[in-house]
Formats: sequence, C-alpha cells, structure tokens
Amino acid sequence: MPPVNPWKSYRRIATQTAPPGQLVLMLFDGALLALDRALLGFKCTDVGERNTSIHNNLQHALDIIRELNSSLDLEAGGQLADTLRNLYGFFERRLLESNLKKSRKGIDEVIPMLKQLRDAWFKMLNGQTDPALLATAANWPASQLTTA
Repeated sequence: MPPVNPWKSYRRIATQTAPPGQLVLMLFDGALLALDRALLGFKCTDVGERNTSIHNNLQHALDIIRELNSSLDLEAGGQLADTLRNLYGFFERRLLESNLKKSRKGIDEVIPMLKQLRDAWFKMLNGQTDPALLATAANWPASQLTTA
C-alpha cells in the first residue's frame, strides 16, 4: 500500500466538504498558484525543463479557468454571468497564446485581473462587501476582452 500524503488527503476532504462559494475561491487560488508557477518556469536555464514547467502550469490554470467558465449559470446569472463568460474566454485566449509562444505577456495580463476577481469573491463570501463588487471587478472594457 502506498504511503498516504496528508496534504493530498486534506485537500481532497476540503474540496468534498466545502460550500460552493468556497470552492470557487479555491479555484481562483489554484489558478493563481499555477500562473505563479508558470512564471517561475521562465527562470529555468534548461530549455526542456523551462518549456515543460511553463506548459504544465499553464495547462493547469487553463483547466481551472475552463471549470470556472463551465460552472456559470447564464440563465440565473444574467449580465454578470455573461461578463464572466467573456472574461474567462479572454483569459483562456491570452494564456493559450502565452503557452504557444512561451511568452510572459498574456500571463502578466491575466494575473492582476484574476486577483481582482478573487479578492472581490473573497470579500463577498466573508460579508465584507456587497455582491455588486464582483460585478464591478468583472467590468473591464469590452475592447480589452476581445483582444487576442
């Protein structure tokens, strides 16, 4: 029997028992962590290790963003859900381009926007602010969201 990794056990139990709002926060945190790790990959001197690190971490962040996008309820979420769908699509396009070109540019664009959403979500969950803050955080100019 393989040894049990207590950290993996904790994460599995936390995700199985967390309320939906907390799960979304965990997804934001996971995507940001993966993007930070992708940026670390740019510091690798070995080209193979560099490309693998960047690729794997960007793929992980993309998987999380796709999960956030697929969990949107467009009918119940109204304009906010539509805005988030466009925003997640923008994130996906920029990160895919960064992965293909092995460029930091898209990652550097996505991180602050994702952090702003994450922080607004955190404050909303903790009753520190009105849920409208999330809508404000997601309200970037449409021209920015359609830029490839």
